[in-house]
Amino acid sequence: MRKTKSIKMFLTAAILTTVVSCAEQAPIGDTAIIPQPYKMELTEGNYTINKTTTIGISDESLRPAAEFLQSTIKRAIGGDITIDTKGDIMLSLNTTIKNKEGYTLAVDANGVTIAGGGYGGVLYGIESLRQLFPKQAEIGGVIEAMSVSFVNIEDAPYYSWRGYMLDVSRHFYTPDEVKSFLDMMAYYKLNLFHWHLTDDQGWRIEIKQYPLLTENGAWRELNKHDRACQNLELSQDNSDYKLDSTKMKITGQDTLYGGYYTQDEIRDIVKYAKNLNIDVLPEIDMPGHFLSGVENYDNVACFNETGWGELFSSPICPGKESALEFSKNIYKEVFELFPFAYVHLGADEVDKTNWEKCADCQKRMRKNGLKNEKELQAWFVKYMERYFNENGRKLIGWDEIHEGGLSESATIMWWRNWAPHTIIEATKQGNNVISSPNSNLYFDMPQDKNSLKKVYNHDAAIKGMNDEQAALILGVQANLWAEYIPNIKRAEFMTYPRMLALSEAGWIDPAKRDWDNFVDKTVIHLQKLDVMGINYRPLDLEGFHNSNTFTAPTEFKVMTPQKDVKIFYTTDDSTPTTSSMEYTKPLLVEATTNFKFRTYRPDGSAAEIVKTSVIIEDHLPALDSSKLTLKDGLKASWYDYSGSKCEDIATAKLKKDFITTGLYIPKGVKGNIGLLFEGYFNAPKDDVYTFRLISDDGSMLYINDKVIVNNGGAHAQREKVGQKALAKGLHKLNAEYFDNNGGMLKLVVLSSDGTEVEGVYFN
Repeated sequence: MRKTKSIKMFLTAAILTTVVSCAEQAPIGDTAIIPQPYKMELTEGNYTINKTTTIGISDESLRPAAEFLQSTIKRAIGGDITIDTKGDIMLSLNTTIKNKEGYTLAVDANGVTIAGGGYGGVLYGIESLRQLFPKQAEIGGVIEAMSVSFVNIEDAPYYSWRGYMLDVSRHFYTPDEVKSFLDMMAYYKLNLFHWHLTDDQGWRIEIKQYPLLTENGAWRELNKHDRACQNLELSQDNSDYKLDSTKMKITGQDTLYGGYYTQDEIRDIVKYAKNLNIDVLPEIDMPGHFLSGVENYDNVACFNETGWGELFSSPICPGKESALEFSKNIYKEVFELFPFAYVHLGADEVDKTNWEKCADCQKRMRKNGLKNEKELQAWFVKYMERYFNENGRKLIGWDEIHEGGLSESATIMWWRNWAPHTIIEATKQGNNVISSPNSNLYFDMPQDKNSLKKVYNHDAAIKGMNDEQAALILGVQANLWAEYIPNIKRAEFMTYPRMLALSEAGWIDPAKRDWDNFVDKTVIHLQKLDVMGINYRPLDLEGFHNSNTFTAPTEFKVMTPQKDVKIFYTTDDSTPTTSSMEYTKPLLVEATTNFKFRTYRPDGSAAEIVKTSVIIEDHLPALDSSKLTLKDGLKASWYDYSGSKCEDIATAKLKKDFITTGLYIPKGVKGNIGLLFEGYFNAPKDDVYTFRLISDDGSMLYINDKVIVNNGGAHAQREKVGQKALAKGLHKLNAEYFDNNGGMLKLVVLSSDGTEVEGVYFN
């Protein structure tokens, strides 16, 4: 088992009436702190912060933190909040707190005392104090004073790396918008901002030696992602998908989208982040995802003709000295802007077709004894790493840098959940790892009822690791890729409340997390986000599945943990609006009905449309099994299928047949996967059965040739749930599944009492 990082702290408390840890949680309300402190002790009473409250600092290095607290209080209640060596709120450094981000927070009748193991610890003590303020404090100017519960906290993070990545290449975010994310990262004690500054769709950082990178590369004609957002804005009646007009300009007859950061703006943002205890990790992606470089400057690509291959763009030519110098010159300016010890090279998704045909690349391979183009990519990564090291920096790359050979000092950022061997093999070699899997921590992925819990429960120490390997995990990071996120509102909708779950996933020992407590606290925090004007996603509606089956008229009940939202619905396939029927009590459903529900936040903004069917039907008769010779399991046929539609799987070439004991990917099946299952499900009694189908990518489930669960289309891991009333006995079962990069498939069948039902057969 991994050992929790030790926390050596001392409390200065009176007689304690309540002791709360991660195992025994505090009452929810004014003490709802996210992430949950390692230890929190409550006593009865409150301390009042008013317009004459003063702040004291024991060390001048804490002044930026004190000024942050000063501005927070002044925004809330006004007044003349002064900073001196002594104060009602005392900030100090404490060398007995060994973790630099660890802190103690004590509130009693004498005032507030915050001590940290370093600047970060003091800042986090302030953020915990801020979370104890009433939500009205975030509005400003509406309250005269603030009462804070008497509390003693000792706290420190489980992981040192708690990151959030913002992709500003696909869609651009202004300096103020970037700062708004930094503010919330600090509020939830995240300490690493990964800034994805360049990609094929836009170059966002000023490089003075190569001005064309921003003059041309920062602007583009509207692309397929922009048009998709425009279509979604119309089809979903959702302004979250509206392109930001402030980031567009007219040049001749063309409308161009874009923007970039000057070097002065970058310095300002880096300084702003540092005052919030956030390091900024820059990423200039190469050798792939580098169109702005290869299109605007000669002798960077292998050939004069550049563009897109089957999947990815033309990469840098690692065989040309001019390309290597170009790459180093860019990073030379990056080093001057970003003081953080780590720099991210990217190095993912490289189309190596040009390298295979390039005389310069082949010469480089022969000279260095490289067997293939994967090793050539590894050579480029190691070449750049040496340059990073010469300039006092450490290299991070996406986990593809493992291919072709990984240096002993590089850190990998593991994102391909279908390639767990990369994190296993890297840690065996002694490399550090940051856990950022597509399946759990990609915030651009569509959200459903499981998304928040998957973030919260994420454990970076995956199956197959020993304690020594787990110790090499620096921490966790979520990534927001912005292809379909065209504005700040949409970015907020995709980020919150998942950032809250990420906060606890990075701060708390996985063995000590408490999901139910987290949900209770999240309800409180969403009220704070309302006050802050953040466009968060409301918590999921509960009480139903994608399809719901009953054998008689029923009362259909919809629930939400949020009491301050409204729910509207339609039954005619129209889009729910605030003019539609409002859900206020259970609905009597007497015949099969298709519903669309939509949650509206207190400010009147809408969440996604949720579709569900309530089906009223008799039990489906069982098949005559007298002529069937049954054997345990299902027939599964593997097709070499590379498409994205379940219905087309059978058009591909059949590779192999299997017998499986259920719906899953048989051992040895990899690469292009198309699976067709057939057999029978044995219903042990007349009942309504629930079918939970989880897949990455698409899947379909049929009973007696009727669709029960439609989880089709290309997508990340998600669950769809359907129900069917079945008479006791055998029922024909068919399923379809596809994936081409190593996904997952699982079916769980439950009876109406929640018991899992197993029993599949083939003839």
